[in-house]
Amino acid sequence: MTTFLLVRHGQTAWNREERFRGQTDLPLDDWGLQQADLVGQRIASQLEPAAIYASSLQRTLQTAAVIARACGLHTTIHDGLLDIDYGAFAGLTPEEAARDYPDVARAWRRAPHMALFPDGESLADVRDRAEAALEEIAANHPDQTVVLVTHVVVCRLLLCAVLGLDNDHFWQFDPATASISVLRISGEGSVLVSLNDTCHLAAGVPST
Repeated sequence: MTTFLLVRHGQTAWNREERFRGQTDLPLDDWGLQQADLVGQRIASQLEPAAIYASSLQRTLQTAAVIARACGLHTTIHDGLLDIDYGAFAGLTPEEAARDYPDVARAWRRAPHMALFPDGESLADVRDRAEAALEEIAANHPDQTVVLVTHVVVCRLLLCAVLGLDNDHFWQFDPATASISVLRISGEGSVLVSLNDTCHLAAGVPST
């Protein structure tokens, strides 16, 4: 059995503004850096991972680097953990997306599994590569604990996958920045142990 610590990266400026981020390469903001430090301390002191994987975007790499330093490990990049490609939606606010692409924006809100972003990916595309990454990493780390630092879309889709839910359940999960969800994967199936744990963030105060 492999235990996964599914970590959403720390906050960025576009998280605060609620812009579509996707594969736009954004750094953590000041609170995001504090969040990374707090989640790193939590993982190092209580959860004892054997490996850390992250997507190649700087917001995940910055978060993973702090965790890795706290745990005495290094970060392995895995493209299966990369955020969705929002295509033409990248950088837009929800209001701008609704103005410029009303049909796609409506589908994204009401039936996300049916939304097709212009020049981008679907949820099915992202889930396929994320599930493949999970299976590969589990095979490489039997009976170990592994940190996955990734993005909200990937987190939601992997939670759907672990619980055997279709992508139309996408909006039923809302993992916070720097949250930890614990998954256990074995040949006998998958278990969701805990969801959206942010108790470690109580030690910090967001910058204003």
